[in-house]
Amino acid sequence: MRVGRPAAVPFPWRHVMHFGLARLRLPPEQFWRLTPRELAAMAGGSASHDARPDVSALAALMARYPDEEKR
Repeated sequence: MRVGRPAAVPFPWRHVMHFGLARLRLPPEQFWRLTPRELAAMAGGSASHDARPDVSALAALMARYPDEEKR
């Protein structure tokens, strides 16, 4: 089993901007000052931040950041 970096997923700017500017009706100045955590809270929370990693993601993290140096 090869453990490597997961594929990068582009940030969904179009959806986030639509939510903040159109749905929440935030002025652009306020929207761009928000932190990602603030915006996620306004959206009702973010399951991706609260979810546990699956087994393969945990194995990849453990391989990338071991507790002890490999000898």
